[in-house]
Amino acid sequence: MRTFPDAEETLPDRCLRWAIVAVEYAIVASLLLVAGVVLVRTVVEFLRHQGSFAGVVINAIDGILVVVILLDIAHTVFGRLRSASFPVRPFLEIGVLAGVRDILSASAHLTIGGRLSERDFSNTLISVGVGVGVVVLLLVGLNLLRASLAGSNDAADAASLDEGSRSAGS
Repeated sequence: MRTFPDAEETLPDRCLRWAIVAVEYAIVASLLLVAGVVLVRTVVEFLRHQGSFAGVVINAIDGILVVVILLDIAHTVFGRLRSASFPVRPFLEIGVLAGVRDILSASAHLTIGGRLSERDFSNTLISVGVGVGVVVLLLVGLNLLRASLAGSNDAADAASLDEGSRSAGS
């Protein structure tokens, strides 16, 4: 992100840029606040230990994973504030984490939840299947991104090696 305004930048442009930055900081602060509230609520509910222990542990893990997801989003947005680029990779990773969380939650409810009606069972299986599909697609996207970055790094490395060999040969 530029710290000094361009000479050609008009006052409305500067105001808009700073308004966007203010909103982004407000988003980060809101995410941190929500993460803190979810974490405190999760710990309090875990310490109260009402219900089956397995159910309490599953709810605690679910709450902690929500906090991790919120912190990852806040970290990504904050990273966006420090650079002029918009990173794609962290959002793919957050999506994978959220998908895994949903799969674990649905699987735990199938295992621990007791007797489910046939309709609830079918809906939960569909949820797990969709979650697995989403996670697989996001992982494919991450691998494609990694391959494209590796290809561009290889091209840059080859160009720098070629340049270095030309200067060494002169």
